[in-house]
Parts: sequence; structure tokens; C-alpha cells
Amino acid sequence: MSSADFTYDHVGATREPGFCPPGFHPLHVRTRLGEGEAVFRQGSEAVLTWELHRALGVGFDTSADRAAPGVDVTVTLAGVVRAPCRVVWTVEEYRRAGWAYGTLPGHPECGEESFVVDRTGDGTVWLTVSAFSRPARWYARAAGPAARGLQQAYARRCGTVLRRLATKGLKEF
Repeated sequence: MSSADFTYDHVGATREPGFCPPGFHPLHVRTRLGEGEAVFRQGSEAVLTWELHRALGVGFDTSADRAAPGVDVTVTLAGVVRAPCRVVWTVEEYRRAGWAYGTLPGHPECGEESFVVDRTGDGTVWLTVSAFSRPARWYARAAGPAARGLQQAYARRCGTVLRRLATKGLKEF
């Protein structure tokens, strides 16, 4: 996959916990989803098959059934703001599953965001949303700190929505 199409350097860098390139704003929100293998499985599938993003109430357009490197995704906010992205990496391991996308030309921000479900040794299941970004369009620059506040709220909402999806139909989690 060529990094020439992306609007930032360091493509794939959200794989490195805590990494944030100079000039970008970091984001790291971790939400407890529940406990156990079933919560992990349902949460992982909801992330990898876009169910989480579709349940968030934003416009979400892709031709792929599942996250995979090179898959293009367009998120639409309020039916007006289009945010084209491309999946840069995925992970499907015994205790960890998720993906990240990077911004393409036309996105209001530039940077990368990841959505990873992991199950710790004690069985607790978490969603971690990590990102680094900076404004790319005039209206994103004009929004200043409010735009970062919206990103934080979006990441927290991801956790709330995924908790519901990951525990749906389970008696105990």
C-alpha cells in the first residue's frame, strides 16, 4: 500500500502505543466493555465488521464486509462533512482484534485512528481508541479545541456503543 495517498507521514504508527508525531494532537480513550470470551468475541466482530461504526449514527460507506488493509471508508457527519479514509492495518489475535484508518485528501483532519478490542489476563475486555490528528481544512482549524473535544466525545461514545453490542444477548458479562 502506497503512503503517497495519505495526508500524513507515519502511516501505521497507531500500532505503537503512545506514539504521536510532532505537530499532532494525541487521543487515547479506553473503555471497559465487560468480561469473558463471549464479550471479547462479540466486541471484536462488531469492530472488524463495521457494526460499531454503523451503530454510532454517523454515515459510514465502504464496499468491504470487513476491515482489511487498503479498504476505503468514508464517514459522513450530519450528512454534510465527508471524511475519506483508508484502513492501514488490522489485527486478529487470540486476545486482541481491531484496525486503524488513515486520512485521505478531503478529510477535515489529517492523521490516523485505531479501534482495538483486547482481553487482559484477568478476562476483562477493553476497547481502546487511539489517534493522532491535526486540522486539515479551514473549518477544522477554526473549531480549534472544540474539534478535539468532539473527538474525545466520539471515542467515549464508541466505548458506550460497543459495550452494548459486545454484551447483547449475554446473561452475565
